[in-house]
Amino acid sequence: MKYYFRFVFYLVLAFGISSSIAGSYEDYFRALEVDDAGTVSGLLERGFDPNAPDENGQVGLYLALRDGALKVAATLLAHPELKVDAVNAADETPLMMAALRGNREWTQRLLDRGAQLNRSGWTPLHYAASGPEPKLLTLLLDRGALIEAASPNRTTPLMMAARYGAPGAAEALLARGADPRARNDLGLTAADFARQAGREALAASLQAAGR
Repeated sequence: MKYYFRFVFYLVLAFGISSSIAGSYEDYFRALEVDDAGTVSGLLERGFDPNAPDENGQVGLYLALRDGALKVAATLLAHPELKVDAVNAADETPLMMAALRGNREWTQRLLDRGAQLNRSGWTPLHYAASGPEPKLLTLLLDRGALIEAASPNRTTPLMMAARYGAPGAAEALLARGADPRARNDLGLTAADFARQAGREALAASLQAAGR
């Protein structure tokens, strides 16, 4: 997917298809950068694929949520052919980005559209635990997120909250039953994650909770 844009461009040239198709890709991603929903809507009406990735494997909805292009995001979400769980080259979904940004409204909108909450590998809950809005953790858990979801190296959302999360994130997960004794593949607990970030008070609290 990383070279999708270039592939399409050269395919257009090789088969003599109108260069306007290649130009549509440029126009689309340029419009996304400046939150130009009108241009994006026009391209979609003419048949542009709302799931098309850029040359780095990033899909439009993920980019729009990452960069705050929310008018474009709304235009894409309304398209009937949008694949709400389309992943980028790093296997990240738009819901994961909305959770990381702490955007409650968009997290809710994506969930209502059917975005996948529990998945193999990193999950939206991991990303929410690392973000600025602890209340998103409650939202995701209330919608069925697995509190002990394990990343590929068995890092849990509590571990992510302990090192990267906003104040109150780790406590919110503990209150919902997260296990402070869990260890990842490196043998690290959430308290260890907190210590790595210099969060000694949180580390002590997590250590005590695990006794």
